[in-house]
Amino acid sequence: MAVPVGNARRRGRFSVQCTCACPNAGDLILPVELETRIYGRGILSEISNLGADIMERLDQMAGISESGEHLTRRCYTREHRRISDLTAKWMRVAGMEVREDAVGNVIGRYDGRTPRAPAIVLGSHLDTVVRAGRYDGALGMLAAIDCVRSLNERGIRFDDAIEVAGFADEEGVRFQSAFLGSRGMAGSFDGDLLERRDENGISLAEAMTTFGLDPSRICDAARRPEDVRCYLEVHIEQGPVLEIEGLSVCAVTAIAGAVRMTVTVTGTAGHAGTVPMNARRDALAAASECVLLIEDTAKRHSQSVATVGRMSASPGTTNVIPGTTSFSVDVRASVDDVRRAAVKEMQQRMADVAARRNVKISVEKSHDVNGVTCSSWIVEEIAGAMEDLGHRPFLLPSGAGHDAAAMAGIADVGMIFVRCSGGISHCPEEEITREDAIAGSNLLLRTVERIGGYRN
Repeated sequence: MAVPVGNARRRGRFSVQCTCACPNAGDLILPVELETRIYGRGILSEISNLGADIMERLDQMAGISESGEHLTRRCYTREHRRISDLTAKWMRVAGMEVREDAVGNVIGRYDGRTPRAPAIVLGSHLDTVVRAGRYDGALGMLAAIDCVRSLNERGIRFDDAIEVAGFADEEGVRFQSAFLGSRGMAGSFDGDLLERRDENGISLAEAMTTFGLDPSRICDAARRPEDVRCYLEVHIEQGPVLEIEGLSVCAVTAIAGAVRMTVTVTGTAGHAGTVPMNARRDALAAASECVLLIEDTAKRHSQSVATVGRMSASPGTTNVIPGTTSFSVDVRASVDDVRRAAVKEMQQRMADVAARRNVKISVEKSHDVNGVTCSSWIVEEIAGAMEDLGHRPFLLPSGAGHDAAAMAGIADVGMIFVRCSGGISHCPEEEITREDAIAGSNLLLRTVERIGGYRN
């Protein structure tokens, strides 16, 4: 958790105490240069309508779903194509030239005054989890589009270009590997993932081909570091801190690293009535013990969290001892060494379970991303923009993963969090207010103006 020090205002300097165990832990002294960097307030009246219809457009995006009962939108599906087309339409209306890259990201470009200039990249993701909320990813997309729309309507261009990226996949739901879109742009896409299959047996390569892409050309999506000035993302907090603090927005200091694994337990299937308890090699019982030790291990490693969100047993009938059980594991921590130590201990303890229960346990990692510290100069610009707009500057680390983590491989990154009700996310109960959505959009715009050098 992060809190302002004192009244968070000093002459020419901004001081914040970050109290979490994140890479930015300790005093963060951010030079703000108040005398020369605060912008005129008159522009606020010009952008007061920024995002006024944002909730209606968020509802429109949420209407594009694989299910008529809840929001689910996975990558490289028909719904992905529909949301990409809608996003591209809004980008063009905002004044951008639009293309789709080799991994399926939708990219709009608003050229700068300098030909072929590097871009300030704004963006978020177009996919969702299963039974999702309607603001995760979508809010960041619309805030970015509205930022360009406002600049275009006012005839403002910077030396740098601005690009808006709608990433094809961030959640990793369909193929159990996150950040496929931003990894493609950052040049860190793992080609081995192309053979991974979804629950219907469709490989990633096949899904991309059906979507209209050529998997052999994924490398074409990669951007050079010199072509990207920085990356900025607006996202709902997905936690309760802003609501507790009574704040609508804040700057993000760091993004937690994460590991995703699939654990498979192999025993022996047998008759439920004839195999004695002490002779059983029950895969589901062994897996259940593993789930509990994973929970216990995470509790004992400070600042780490672990989740088992999916489990399946085979053959899956009432009167048969399960012979095979597989389950997912998601482990996160703001400190990479803590996460690695927790994962190592989990694997050691599962090996003990395997030996004691006479089963085989295999672990496959599908996602392993280190934590990322947001660039201090971008955090400074966001904090300054918050003061420009009358917000109390506030810093907070992210326990959730974001596309910014992948983009950090080629550019300085920064993030803005927007308050969400109760900190609830990744479910239909996810909720934000119109006022907070507009506040996040305005904060992104003001930050981009500062980075671009605009003075009113």
